[in-house]
Amino acid sequence: MAKVLVLYKTPKSAEAFDKHYASVHIPLAKKIPGLKKYDISKGPVGTPAGPSGIHLVATLHFDLLDALKAGMGSAEGKAAGGDLANFADGGADLLIFDEKEA
Repeated sequence: MAKVLVLYKTPKSAEAFDKHYASVHIPLAKKIPGLKKYDISKGPVGTPAGPSGIHLVATLHFDLLDALKAGMGSAEGKAAGGDLANFADGGADLLIFDEKEA
């Protein structure tokens, strides 16, 4: 399975972020072709040492890395990516990887 892990850093307004994310961004992202599962963190995102600078973590699941790349490169993927500027004013790190059992 291939994944996109998105680490959304703490925004200026958590309330505005959460409202836009739930009402606009999630529906956009769920239209990405090839997306099999979409999950987000619940509650505070911490570290073993305490709080982190991360507001929310999203994981997008695809069957294959090629499907992930095609989905992210599609019009729907570009629309979701372009929406980041509308709410993620704290910044976001996107990590793309293929996984295997260890």
